[in-house]
Amino acid sequence: MSRFDDFPKQINVPIPTDDTGMVGRECPNAECEGYFKLQPGTGLTGDDLDCVCPYCGHRGKPDQFWTKEQIEYAKSYAFRAIGDIVTRELKKLEFNHPPRGAFGIGISMTLKEGPRAPLRHYREKALETEVVCDQCTLRYSVFGVFGFCPDCGCHNSRQILEKNLDLAMKVIEFSQAAPTPEITENLVQNALEDVVSSFDGFGRELLSAHAARANDPKKASSVSFQSLTGADKSLQALFGTSLQTLTTPEEWKLMVRCFHKRHVIAHKGGVIDEKYIEQSGDDTAIERRKVRVSADEVRMLVAAVRSLGDGLWRYFTPAARSAEVPK
Repeated sequence: MSRFDDFPKQINVPIPTDDTGMVGRECPNAECEGYFKLQPGTGLTGDDLDCVCPYCGHRGKPDQFWTKEQIEYAKSYAFRAIGDIVTRELKKLEFNHPPRGAFGIGISMTLKEGPRAPLRHYREKALETEVVCDQCTLRYSVFGVFGFCPDCGCHNSRQILEKNLDLAMKVIEFSQAAPTPEITENLVQNALEDVVSSFDGFGRELLSAHAARANDPKKASSVSFQSLTGADKSLQALFGTSLQTLTTPEEWKLMVRCFHKRHVIAHKGGVIDEKYIEQSGDDTAIERRKVRVSADEVRMLVAAVRSLGDGLWRYFTPAARSAEVPK
């Protein structure tokens, strides 16, 4: 039997985590190759669990999601380990037979060691948004904001919406302690704009994530939610459902009015025009007067948007939970 027959059949390569306890992952889909990170030990437990790309929804075995840098590191680690094993075994073959007698000849063999195989070190990348999935508790990080959970496959759009609505409420509370009425008014208007922008981002990402369910996926990926009535028409045409069925008539009227107020503030300097009067349903509006937004109105808007967002997300939840994400 050869001395090297007992060599290990495989070499386990430890992949280190970064300073935050996360390890990098890379989508194997050649059209994506998106980079993200997750914390081992959080999220789902069990055997034969798939990994999901947060960006494109590609699903595959975890060992398909190594990054290019990790693969190069693993190769260098394996080469070094093999070199160390070979060196150790060859060292065992060293011998030294000194000369004997007056004319004896000595013989010896000593291994002259060269440099060890170099390791290809790498560092995990810094990402922009950290999320703890509210469905399976996986802690992960992505570029941008929105994405699928790499463990359970649920889209995080509702979770991000909730965080943004909480921030808007904090702005409202802060505005009540502002030193001047002008600052209070500005903060309340900012909170209103933040709520509308948050719901717009939420709706766009949710529909884009589940565009495959629409009768026109391309259009589904470009629906704007800054106009609720326009988004409602698009949702009916593309998915066969209505935003108005997910909320009460009173909440719908409130949201439509507030979304139109946001448009006037953002694009008309806050001055009411004829279009606002026609479309907002605001029976107190007077043309060429400034639109008024109260802190209580924004509080009610946050509650209504939270409810509508939850209903819209739940409409797509069966697809998310059964991992019917786009490939």
